[in-house]
Amino acid sequence: MRYEREVSISLSAPTLLAADAPAKKPSCYEDGSTLCAWVWDQTHVTWLAKLSSWDGLTKIFTVIGIAIGAIVLRWLVHRAISRITDGTGDGTVPTILRPLKERAPNALQATGLLSERRRQRARTIGSVLRSLSTAVVYGVAVMMILGEAGINLAPLIASAGIAGVALGFGAQNLVRDFLSGIFMMLEDQYGVGDIVDLGEASGTVEAVGLRITTVRDAHGVVWYIRNGEVIRVGNKSQGWAVVNVDIPVPFGTDVEQVQQVMQKAANELAAEDDWKADLLAPPESLGVEQITAGGMMLRTTVKTTSDAQWRVARELRARLTEAVDDAGIVFGMAAPPAPAPTPQGTGNGSPSGPT
Repeated sequence: MRYEREVSISLSAPTLLAADAPAKKPSCYEDGSTLCAWVWDQTHVTWLAKLSSWDGLTKIFTVIGIAIGAIVLRWLVHRAISRITDGTGDGTVPTILRPLKERAPNALQATGLLSERRRQRARTIGSVLRSLSTAVVYGVAVMMILGEAGINLAPLIASAGIAGVALGFGAQNLVRDFLSGIFMMLEDQYGVGDIVDLGEASGTVEAVGLRITTVRDAHGVVWYIRNGEVIRVGNKSQGWAVVNVDIPVPFGTDVEQVQQVMQKAANELAAEDDWKADLLAPPESLGVEQITAGGMMLRTTVKTTSDAQWRVARELRARLTEAVDDAGIVFGMAAPPAPAPTPQGTGNGSPSGPT
């Protein structure tokens, strides 16, 4: 029993001596005249004393300078992006938005209908560029701060590279969707409010994102299309549109007379103030467009703004129908010839006289 007590006392003695031993002075402690020595004398905390040394203060100021520099650089980059993308309603159009203006006719540009579309596109592109610049600037700043803290960045960079490769292989569709969304916005293939044909889905674009485009079709169904899956885009709302109205008439109709009537009705529509701004060119009666077994199709065409194409088509169709009817022209396809009457007494091979 006595031997065990002596052993326990001998084993616990080093522990007590280590606990009672004073903390080791930092390497920056010299003669007690430095800030490091003063902090050590007051706190006896090694890491705090090292931090108050000249090297420690240099690192602190370097980290603060990196943080402030990152904030200032981010602000400058965001300001430059805003100057490029904002204020596109009037004045010179930025280079990044110039394709939209070049594809639009002069008449449409004069109406100012492109201003809101350009602003919307500029806001979207600006938001993407600002988010991207923020991630790059702050990411570089964090890596520099970790380097100043003495952390070896080589394993981190290597790990990030391996993780990036693995993520690229595992999320190929996601990366493709994002890249397709960015190029779609830069090229202005479509925007919110456009009526588009994306292959499987057609309708009005309700939302445009970097990964998903939302389209509502004519039946009210909302379609979510991944941008990477869009192979072709048919935009019915970009620039201008052509309205074609076909009027059916039977064979034997005076084609020249029908053309004159249709041209007069279309010219009256174009001369009215309510419709003048929607038409980009005078209407034109093209004549016979198609010949079928039942008659002929006479076509009238007019160039309109993309937003007004459907209401112009409805109004022009009503005006042409009314004009042709008022002129006394037979409207519609020729009726098929009536079957020859059956002679009396031979209906089913039996006599039809009285029995």
